[in-house]
Amino acid sequence: MVIVQSKVRGVSGGALEHFVARAKRTIGVRGEVDVLITSSAQMRHLNRRFRGKGSATDVLSFPTVEGTAGDIAISAEVGARNARRLGHSAAEEMKVLILHGLLHLAGYDHETDAGTMARTEARLRRALGLPAALIERAAANETRHGTGKRRRP
Repeated sequence: MVIVQSKVRGVSGGALEHFVARAKRTIGVRGEVDVLITSSAQMRHLNRRFRGKGSATDVLSFPTVEGTAGDIAISAEVGARNARRLGHSAAEEMKVLILHGLLHLAGYDHETDAGTMARTEARLRRALGLPAALIERAAANETRHGTGKRRRP
């Protein structure tokens, strides 16, 4: 189920639900997945509560204890801002963020997997017809900024 708590121009909950179903099949994710499109304030709260970080982020994933999918939260404001900055639609950005979240629910972790998630996300992004993946954008930022640290888009 997709819950659009914070509206984003051009983004339909129904269209995102269809995308979630398609992406789950493509990835092989089993189980229930709920997606919340919410405010940056709510994302800041969730990020602080579950990750100990006091800033809003674009996407958070919450796998179930049983390992059968889980929940994804997305910041409407951060997603819309990323879309404008990167020159694609907010709907496409929401799909990029959902794909990233689904990969985390499937057990991938780009911070520890030596590039496995990045390669998988790039392949799936192309298969699903999406613009640059989250990890690819972070890598491009690292190159442009000359740092060895991951930068969130």
